[in-house]
Amino acid sequence: MLECKLEQAALFKKIVEAIKEQVTDCNFDCSEHGLALQAMDTSHVSLVSLLLGSDGFSEYRCDRNITLGINLGSLTKILRCGNNEDILTLEATDSPDTLVVRFENTQADRMSEYALKLMDIDQEHLGIPETDYAATVTLPSAEFQRICRDMQTLSESITIQCTKAGVKFSCDGDIGSGSVTLKPNASADKPELATKIELSEPVSLTLSTKFLLNFCKATGLSNVVTLKLADENPILVEYPLASGHLRFYLAPKLEE
Repeated sequence: MLECKLEQAALFKKIVEAIKEQVTDCNFDCSEHGLALQAMDTSHVSLVSLLLGSDGFSEYRCDRNITLGINLGSLTKILRCGNNEDILTLEATDSPDTLVVRFENTQADRMSEYALKLMDIDQEHLGIPETDYAATVTLPSAEFQRICRDMQTLSESITIQCTKAGVKFSCDGDIGSGSVTLKPNASADKPELATKIELSEPVSLTLSTKFLLNFCKATGLSNVVTLKLADENPILVEYPLASGHLRFYLAPKLEE
């Protein structure tokens, strides 16, 4: 039996909205430790990895490991039936063919319940290789979203260069070029507005602006985002959650 409850449906809604552009069908792996998901996009250029720990739920029970094969488009339609402030409960039996999605509004004494048909998805579990990252950049997630949005108006590619002086986002397209440089800064009053850089050596990666902008759909989940870079390796874009994380990996565009 799986039963997990979130005091506000908004969190789970935002997570699904953030990953459904990358992945259509995926397996949620449920265990005593929480919910996990790992899947590649259809072009095999990016990978999404979610961990929502059991202590992130107001109530959590999972008697045995369960895999829920879900079409994220269908799940989105059901999640839109509830309000962001509703209490959200997910339930499934030990051998489930449906996922029960329940919304409770205690103020209005209203409860709604939906059953989502599950899928049998043959999906191999992908091992994420350990990487020694040359640079780790933490910056406001809204700033990262703005940079990616602005760069997309000029080019399909964005180059991220990291040195001790700062992190530079640049692009060069048919109509022109542009760049934004963020220098390391600390804000004692608002640490979520700080830009922090940890660097062992300079690094530069050229990436798809479209994919990065899709990752930015997770901006509402966290005030900060962490970028981890290593030459010729996929970039790691991580949004921390109260009990877990949402991570995206994107392969760089290699020079021909």
